[in-house]
Amino acid sequence: MASSNTGESSSLGAHAYVQTLMPILAAVTTQIDGPIQQAADLMAASVRANGVIQAFGSGHSEALAMEIAGRAGGLIASNRIALRDLVLLGGEPPELLRSAELERDPAYSRKLYELSAAREGDLFVIASNSGVNGSIVELASVVKEKGHPLIAITSLQHTGGMDSRHPSGKKLIDFADVVLDNQAPYGDSVLDLPGGGKVCAVSSITAALIAQMLVAEVLRRLTEAGETPPVYLSANIPGGDEHNHALEARYAGRIRRTA
Repeated sequence: MASSNTGESSSLGAHAYVQTLMPILAAVTTQIDGPIQQAADLMAASVRANGVIQAFGSGHSEALAMEIAGRAGGLIASNRIALRDLVLLGGEPPELLRSAELERDPAYSRKLYELSAAREGDLFVIASNSGVNGSIVELASVVKEKGHPLIAITSLQHTGGMDSRHPSGKKLIDFADVVLDNQAPYGDSVLDLPGGGKVCAVSSITAALIAQMLVAEVLRRLTEAGETPPVYLSANIPGGDEHNHALEARYAGRIRRTA
């Protein structure tokens, strides 16, 4: 599905941004009857098979992983992977995280996969606006090598305008079982500055919409089949912690709720 820039404006301000954003969000929702259903089928099958939804995004795309894993109203059978796992769990020096090139470096992706503690039946959701950086592409490669289903969330317009930064020359979309277009334009930002350039990005907002549509469809499948889905309650309501901890125990050692 081609990306849409419908509604872009040369003016600035909140009204201009919202007016620009609305048709982009509408374009994202056109995927409901196609790839959203395909992705939800894969996710529901994973949950039913006692699998975990493994979510990863580097840079600002980490917001997608946070939307999928460990939040109120979401699936408990979910795990957020982050580059800082290499330091927090993998023994790498903290200086590694200061490297601006880390998300472009494929060297650590296999270790990142190992730290995820992924098992047979787990499914991966990987988000990257460009879909070309080394860490993203290498992790996607390892995920498919290990036999996991892979859902990619990316900007088809942006990835189509970029060369891969991975030695293979491949991109995230080349490994995905299902590709979901976040409809962000090339460069992500949508409002024109008077002196040139663009500001105000959209990919985090559209990725969050995609994530919640996926969760909604998975939960619809489970509840319509008479199953009780393992979902989080807010930790900030009475009984929330007790409910969540009891269900998290089913996935001990497989899901992490680190910062």
